[in-house]
Amino acid sequence: MESGGATLREIHSQPEVWGRCLNTLDKLDLEPLVGDKDPRTHEWLFVGCGTSYYLAQAAAATFTVLAAVPVRAVPASEILLFPGLVFPNEEAAIFPVLISRSGHTSEVLQVAEFLRQRGVEFLAVTCDGNELTHLSTRTLKLPVTEESTVMTSSFTSMLMALQYIAARLAGQDEFVDALHALPAALARLLPIYGPRIEKFAQRSFDDAAFLGQGALYPIASETALKVMESSSSYAQFFHTLEFRHGPMSIVSEKVLVGALLSETGYTEESAVLLEMKGLGGCTLAIANQLSPEVLRSADLAIELALPVPELARLVVYVVWSQLLGSRLGLRKGLDPDSPRHLSRVVTLVH
Repeated sequence: MESGGATLREIHSQPEVWGRCLNTLDKLDLEPLVGDKDPRTHEWLFVGCGTSYYLAQAAAATFTVLAAVPVRAVPASEILLFPGLVFPNEEAAIFPVLISRSGHTSEVLQVAEFLRQRGVEFLAVTCDGNELTHLSTRTLKLPVTEESTVMTSSFTSMLMALQYIAARLAGQDEFVDALHALPAALARLLPIYGPRIEKFAQRSFDDAAFLGQGALYPIASETALKVMESSSSYAQFFHTLEFRHGPMSIVSEKVLVGALLSETGYTEESAVLLEMKGLGGCTLAIANQLSPEVLRSADLAIELALPVPELARLVVYVVWSQLLGSRLGLRKGLDPDSPRHLSRVVTLVH
C-alpha cells in the first residue's frame, strides 16, 4: 500500500462509517447505558487521552448546551495524579464517561480500576473494545475499524454517538435528525475540498496555529494535533480572540493561521483572521457560511453550507485537518500511516 493509503482511505470512508454508526444508535436502548444516571441528577464527567480528550471536551460542550446542565471533561492522567482536583467532593453524584478507541489505553484502564475500587459506575465508549468493555456493564462499542495510527473516523464517530445520546436524553429529536443528514453532506463536500487541500498542502510552513471558540475550541485542538501527528509539524491551538493577546507575535508569511469560525461569534472571530492575513500570515478559514471579505482574503476557504444546528457540525469541521495533516506529511516524504515515534495504542511501561 502507498504511503498514507490507510489513513486517507479511512478519512474518505467517513460518510459510510457515520451511516453505520447512526444505524446502530437508532437501535440503541439507552436504559442499560444510562439507567438512573440522568445528567440532571448526576454530573457527567468525560474522560480521555490525546484525541479522546479533545473528543471529551466537545462532548461535554454538547451536553452542556443540549441538556442545559454543567458537564466537565478531564484527561485521564488528571484523575490519576490529582484526584482531589477532579473529585473535590466525594459525596457528589458523578457519572464518568471513559473514552478509548482501542479500549486498551493504559491511563483510561487505570481510571476504570480507580473508579471500580470506589464503587463508581461509569460508561465506556470504544470502537475496538478490549479490556475496557470488561470493566463496565455500561459499554457502547461502535462499528468502527481503523488500521491507521491516528484517530480519524473513530474520533468523529464517537463524538457523533455522544452527541446523539445527549440529544436523546434532552428530547432534542431535531438534533438527531440533523446528525442523520451529515453522511450525505460530507460525501458532497469531500470531492470539492479534498483536491483543494491536497494542492494547498504543497506549501511549506514553519509553524501553524489553529483557532476556535466555544465548542469549536476542542475541534481546533484536535485540528492542531492531527497536523502534528500526521506531518511531524509544529502546530498550536488557541481560543480565537486570545490569539491577539501575545501569540500573534509568531505570524509571518511562513506561518499558517487556521480559523474554525462559528456562527455565534463570526463577526469577532473572522476579524481576527483578517487581521492575521493583514500581518502577512497564510490563512485557512472554515465556516458554515463565509463572508465575501474572508472568501477573498483566505488562502484556503472551506464553506460547509450545512442546514443543521451549529453544534451538529462539529464532526464535519475536523475532517479537513485530517486531510491536511496527511497531505502535509506526504509532501514532507513521511508516511501518515506510521507517524514518527507514535503507536496506535499508548501503553505505559512501569
